[in-house]
Amino acid sequence: MIVHVLGSAAGGGFPQWNCNCRNCDGVRHGRINARARTQSSLALSADGDNWVLFNASPDILVQLRSFPRLQPGRALRDTAIVGVVLVDSQIDHTTGLFMLREGQPLRVYATDCVREDLTTGNPVFTILDHYCGVDWQRMHTDRDAYFAIEGIPGLQFRAVALVSKAPPYSPHRQQPREGDNVGIVVRDEATGRTLFYAPGLGRIETQVDEIFSQADCLLVDGTFWSDDEMLRLKISAKRAQDMGHLALSGAGGMIDALSAYSRPRKVLIHINNTNPILDEDSQERAALAAAGIEVAHDGMEISL
Repeated sequence: MIVHVLGSAAGGGFPQWNCNCRNCDGVRHGRINARARTQSSLALSADGDNWVLFNASPDILVQLRSFPRLQPGRALRDTAIVGVVLVDSQIDHTTGLFMLREGQPLRVYATDCVREDLTTGNPVFTILDHYCGVDWQRMHTDRDAYFAIEGIPGLQFRAVALVSKAPPYSPHRQQPREGDNVGIVVRDEATGRTLFYAPGLGRIETQVDEIFSQADCLLVDGTFWSDDEMLRLKISAKRAQDMGHLALSGAGGMIDALSAYSRPRKVLIHINNTNPILDEDSQERAALAAAGIEVAHDGMEISL
C-alpha cells in the first residue's frame, strides 16, 4: 500500500490567502521554519499505477501537477485516478471535484448523508451531472462493511462513523447524523497491514479506540493545537470542539489519546494555518516529536 499526501493543511491552506497570523506572515517572509501546504487530500495505490483520491480539495490541480504519477499519459486523455472517496461534504474536501469535470463520469464513494448534502445545500453532484456526471457508490458505516474499489486490487476499505460536524451549510450542522463524517480504514489483504485516515475527529469513541490500537498507521486530525486557539487570536468565536475537532493539547486531547498506543505510526494531518506545530522550531513541534508523533507535509509518502 502506497499513501501519498497530496495536501496536509486544513481549509484555506497554508499560508491562508487573507491571514497575517504569525504562521502565515512568517512563512511568506521566511521568518519561521515552515513549509507551505495545500488543503487536505491523499492519493492511495496498491500498485503505484492506479490511484484513489481521498477527498478532492480546491487545490487539486496544483496537487496533480506536483504528483506526475496521477497523469501517466497512456492516451490522449488519461488519468490514473480510478475513484474519489469523500470523508465528509466540507467545501475543502469536495469542490476539487469541479476541476475533474472534463473526463468520464467520476466514481465517487460517499455515505448517504454526504450525498444528500452534495445534492441539496451544496449541489456539487447536481452541477457535475451537466458535465461528466457522477457514478455514486454508497458507503455504509456498518462495522464489518468492507468494500472494494474497482482498479485498486488487493485493498479493502471500511467507512467508520465519527463524532465531528457536518459543514456550516448543512441543515444537520447542529444535529449530527451517523455518516456526516467518516474515517476510512484501509487494509492490505496480502500483508494484513492497515491505515486509518480521519482528518476530522471530535472524540475518541470505543470503535475509534479499537482501530487506534490495531492500526499500523494513523493519519488523523491535527487541526488545532488548543481548543481556544481561534478565540485567543480573535479570528473566530468558535472553539475547536464547535467545529468538530479534538485539539492536540490539554487533558484528553489528541496527544494524550495517541500516547496510549504503542503500535501505530502516528501522523497528524489537516493542520490549520494558526496551529503552532507548523513552525518546525516551535516548542509545540518539539512536544510532538517527544511523543513520537509526526506532522504530515505535502509530498509525504508512506509505504505499508
